[in-house]
Amino acid sequence: MTSWTAAEIPDQTGRTIVVTGANSGLGAATARALAARGATVVLACRNTEKGTAAAATMSGDVTVSALDLADLASVRAFAEATGPIDVLVNNAGVMAIPQQRTADGFEMQLGTNFLGHFALTGLLLPRIGDRVVTLSSGMHRAGRIALDDLNWERRRYRRWGAYGQSKLADLMFAYELHRRLTAAGSSVRSLAAHPGYAATELQSHTESVQDRLMAVANRVIAQDAEHGALPTLYAATMPGVLGGAFYGPDGIGELRGFPRVVGSSRASKDIIVAAKLWDEAAGLTGVTFP
Repeated sequence: MTSWTAAEIPDQTGRTIVVTGANSGLGAATARALAARGATVVLACRNTEKGTAAAATMSGDVTVSALDLADLASVRAFAEATGPIDVLVNNAGVMAIPQQRTADGFEMQLGTNFLGHFALTGLLLPRIGDRVVTLSSGMHRAGRIALDDLNWERRRYRRWGAYGQSKLADLMFAYELHRRLTAAGSSVRSLAAHPGYAATELQSHTESVQDRLMAVANRVIAQDAEHGALPTLYAATMPGVLGGAFYGPDGIGELRGFPRVVGSSRASKDIIVAAKLWDEAAGLTGVTFP
């Protein structure tokens, strides 16, 4: 795995891969690399105009479909219009934004990053042939799952606390999905990945002075989106990966580098909380599986 790059992605001809949030940043870099290796790639985007512009920069078989993860009606419509696929990459996300609500009343970061992807995965699972890759973040370590107030209805809203919770939820979801698929005897694998610190548009939507601070960090510390996408690409394409694994960069602090299996917080491995979180997500979205 040392120094693994996108040039080592196996031939993806004949495989169909859905990448959420593929109109920019990590999603676009992921979709571009997959299409270049022969995959049929579906760019699942809230903004289809930006998705179409991104698709125009890619070679290969690329299509754009509307998907707003902050609206369960859109998630259901996308799933109903999607045929058999090999891989689902749950990439889309928002970070540290001001307090907002989704169309269904969920806290926006939890709703977009976790609940939308939970529902999408459940609705598509009968049509997924190989694996599901869900993006988390190193910030999962700062997260806490507040089962009694997941949607920040009673607590004072903290943007970074909400982001950390959503990314911890994503990682716990990936682990729990692996456990459930294994128990069901399914051959589908569930994996997680994180990009380290990658310079993307994600850091420019806090609507605060933090945007300017992160812009400086992007130039000084961060790696580009193409390198940030490597753990996702490894998890999504390499034949030897194991379900339940978590991939991230191999550099100091997992901020940058080449993909490898990485560890995660004690909280992420709490199977009791994971099962309760799953039940809460199923209740909130109305999607039950597997």
